[in-house]
Amino acid sequence: MMMNVKGLSGTEIEYIRKHHQHEIRDNQSNSFLIKRIKAPIHLVWSLVRRFDQPQKYKPFVSRCVAQGNLEIGSLREVDVKSGLPATTSTERLELLDDEEHILSVRIVGGDHRLRNYASIVSVHPEVIEGRSGTMVIESFVVDVPEGNTKDETCFFVEALIKCNLKSLADVSERLAVQDRTEPIDHD
Repeated sequence: MMMNVKGLSGTEIEYIRKHHQHEIRDNQSNSFLIKRIKAPIHLVWSLVRRFDQPQKYKPFVSRCVAQGNLEIGSLREVDVKSGLPATTSTERLELLDDEEHILSVRIVGGDHRLRNYASIVSVHPEVIEGRSGTMVIESFVVDVPEGNTKDETCFFVEALIKCNLKSLADVSERLAVQDRTEPIDHD
């Protein structure tokens, strides 16, 4: 992945190089985003790792039906809220690592323009303002749709990811403030 290291810390660069490797073809766009969350890692990870319940923090997901028992290759059918240029997405779990806190998902179908989309989310402990916090890094690669540029594609996908990460921060921080320190239950 091409990486603009300007403004990144050594730790951020190390995490990206270690966990966010994508094979990128000429007709693809890619990027990564970093979000710091004022909530402990176990709480943030308990939301991120739920491949079967992305709607717990992803505001554009109205419904998710997962098949399989959350192992590599499991599929989920996601219904997208109206207002986006899509209604469904079929996604495959590529990696779920509870030790390293890494989730990787690939879109394998659906009625949208995100072809060959793959993302990796890694979650890392960090001290923020003297308290337990979390750094979340999300990277992606996707085909550039016909009629779009790499920059337009990147801008669109980054906007969606920024909304998801902001919502993840809002949900996590609200739970942390409620002094709910156990991981969220699996209901």
